Amino acid sequence: MQIIKNIHSWKEIRESLDKKERIGFVPTMGNLHPGHLSLTRASRNENTQTVVSIFVNPTQFNNPDDFTHYPRTLTNDLDLLRNAKVDYCFIPQAETLYPDNYHYQISENLQSIDLEGAYRPGHFTGVLTIVMKLLQIIRPHTAYFGEKDYQQYALIEGMTKAFFIDTTITVCPTIREDSGLAYSSRNNRLSPELRAQAEQFANIFHQGSTCSQIESNLIQAGIEVEYIREKNNRRFAAVYVGGIRLIDNYSLCAL
Repeated sequence: MQIIKNIHSWKEIRESLDKKERIGFVPTMGNLHPGHLSLTRASRNENTQTVVSIFVNPTQFNNPDDFTHYPRTLTNDLDLLRNAKVDYCFIPQAETLYPDNYHYQISENLQSIDLEGAYRPGHFTGVLTIVMKLLQIIRPHTAYFGEKDYQQYALIEGMTKAFFIDTTITVCPTIREDSGLAYSSRNNRLSPELRAQAEQFANIFHQGSTCSQIESNLIQAGIEVEYIREKNNRRFAAVYVGGIRLIDNYSLCAL
């Protein structure tokens, strides 16, 4: 696996690749888990070259504490990517990706203001802006995103269509722990006691009850509910477990 730390080096590599090569891309913020690795497998199955980026993007954190406490595990991440047979890892610095000091931004003003957007102001503008930058730099044929962040996936797919970006956006199934809890970098911050409560959240959320009954059951379990909502034939949830925010969603067609 080649590690690339600046845009110029990647552009030289990109230009040197044979035109027959297909490039798959998995953008991440590091602290990798089986969910991320499932995206790299999908990319390797469908492409001849797989690129993973690791960048903790400051502009998508509406809560500065979340940015500060986001786990940085670069050494372990690189080991995981090597074992996953990823071809390239792009690790840029913030000053490289934001030479404009974030004066230029990509925003969406309809779907992004609901659900996560309603509770995390500015979050999706940060996400769309950084993904646009990375797609312009990497120029992949296909980019892979997890279904756990379904609203994010839908907005990114919409952005690529709106701006005629020649990259296919592929969504991959949510990968879950044995308990049913969706893998997330935030899970690493859970104490054993909080993990048990997080697993209870996953169990209650997937019981197939009504949104109001799910919310009531979660509150009775001592879990703070931000929202339980149905939209576009999916059910979405955001909760706090001991101050740690967890999200989940699933298709109602599966019920």
